Amino acid sequence: MQVFVIRHAHAVVAAENAERPLSERGRKQVRRLARLLRKTGALPLTEVWHSPLLRSKETAELLIHELCAKAKLIQIDGIEGDDDPNAIAGRLRVRRSPVAIVGHEPHLSALVSLLIAGKPAPQKVVIKKSAALALERSAENDWAVVWHISPAIVP
Repeated sequence: MQVFVIRHAHAVVAAENAERPLSERGRKQVRRLARLLRKTGALPLTEVWHSPLLRSKETAELLIHELCAKAKLIQIDGIEGDDDPNAIAGRLRVRRSPVAIVGHEPHLSALVSLLIAGKPAPQKVVIKKSAALALERSAENDWAVVWHISPAIVP
């Protein structure tokens, strides 16, 4: 089973808009990431979980749109910045089909660290805005990083 972890793209500052939608820069980041993922076929989307925060939802929606995917978009609690990663890790342990999670730091790094190292801290991974990371669970329920795309390398 695969899990695709994606941090939301760049958003406007709260002083500009308290809901913090994606900025134009953020929209460009998502489009570039989607273009790379579409070329490689590395992100087979069927279901995308996103947090209740607007920047996460917009990142998920734009990613689905740009990939021309028929993925189901689902808002879930428990993936905001300071949420406990154990709740989502528990949901992933029983899941059998791939899922993408669009969320926030430091939650995503703590979740990935928990899955691969068995504990959320110290964090083993840092996920930048508009980065994507793929994890795969083995038959023994061990998780491994399959790939990681940093926004710095996306053309």
